[in-house]
Amino acid sequence: MTLRSRALLATAALALCLPLGLVASAETEPAPVQTKDVDTPQVVEAPKTAPDAAIERGRYIAVAADCVACHSNPKSGKPFSGGYALETPFGTLLSSNITSDPETGIGRWTEAEFTRALREGLGKDGQHLYPAMPYTSYTKMSDQDVHDLWLYMKTVPPVRNAVVTNQLPFPFNIRALLMGWNLLFFEQKRFQPRADKSAAWNRGAYLSDALAHCGACHTPKNILGGDKSSEAYQGEVLQSWYAPDITPSKTGGIGDWSKDDIVQYLKIGSNRMAVASGPMAEAVTNSTQHLTDADLAAIADYLQTLPPGPATEAPRTAVTGAVMAQGKRVFDAQCKACHASDGTGIRHITPSFPGNTAIQSNEVAGIVRTVLAGGRGAITAENPTGAAMPSFAWNLSDQQIAAALTYIRNSWSNRAPPVTAEAVASTRKTLNLNAVGRAPHPAP
Repeated sequence: MTLRSRALLATAALALCLPLGLVASAETEPAPVQTKDVDTPQVVEAPKTAPDAAIERGRYIAVAADCVACHSNPKSGKPFSGGYALETPFGTLLSSNITSDPETGIGRWTEAEFTRALREGLGKDGQHLYPAMPYTSYTKMSDQDVHDLWLYMKTVPPVRNAVVTNQLPFPFNIRALLMGWNLLFFEQKRFQPRADKSAAWNRGAYLSDALAHCGACHTPKNILGGDKSSEAYQGEVLQSWYAPDITPSKTGGIGDWSKDDIVQYLKIGSNRMAVASGPMAEAVTNSTQHLTDADLAAIADYLQTLPPGPATEAPRTAVTGAVMAQGKRVFDAQCKACHASDGTGIRHITPSFPGNTAIQSNEVAGIVRTVLAGGRGAITAENPTGAAMPSFAWNLSDQQIAAALTYIRNSWSNRAPPVTAEAVASTRKTLNLNAVGRAPHPAP
């Protein structure tokens, strides 16, 4: 393979390795591109089924795999009808219509074709699906689960909605490049239970590695967009969000979380240390909160046995007194009301900062994005309102945001490198957020 070919493959694949579900190759008449509000998680429910055990199991599998979130535009109110937009640095991908509509959905697909898409990443016509559809994880699904999911999908009411899934410009729209990517990074294999582990642990491994495809976001990627399998679940930046280290590392992961903390986070969207936001809030809202307590406990069992990420502390970087003083002024004026003067926050509403490994991570993309754009926590049965964080892009400068985050990352026994104004400016540009306008109060 020439250097140019490798570069084309790299750029095409790197931007697309995000869990969007089935991005099929049917390209008929275009549907409007509709993106979700930046601070509002989409809430879409998989349609209920007839009282058939196999079909209901299929519905549960669809929920565990979070299919409905990726294949539904919440503004349309039509589950599985496609049109969910993924903006990449190279263009837009839209999720496909996977309702039973025969013209614009998968109503004319066979079970074999459906299985091939899930396990091999090939559409009905044999064209390669982008790894935005996590077939690299779904290939591990059991025969029974694939069959039950198919039975359920056949019951989904048809919705006529033609979607041009591939809106990438040349050369990124060339699907043939994915043949090389698959040769390098895709291995077809089923999940194999480990005899030396408990049934609960094996169930958690299956849910995490196959159905819920957690590694699609939380595993670092190489320059071609393939998973760094030796660093599984150690965190990655996707679309300016940081999917954090969820290994038992005590310096960068969730090593200080108990099993109950993990279960509560997945069930409610928050725990004593963290509040889900961004794509994770959507995952909790549409998927994990609906899993059984036994399955959530199994996921926790599995995550707590993963090889921990590097046990490296943040480098000792000098933080000037002037920056800390400015950061404290911004924090007191803009943040203290919700996060408390001691940074402990409000349980299930705002996260606790002291000792929070995500706050102290060397990767600051997620926290910078949250301050700039705001966000909304998961909407769950036990927390139906969902905590909200306003956007501060309009009334805080890049330097003020950087100082406030540096203050939070170095107070209450926290220690982390300072956040730079340049990092904030870069994220502001990526998100296309306006510069500071007139603030309601004098800026600190």
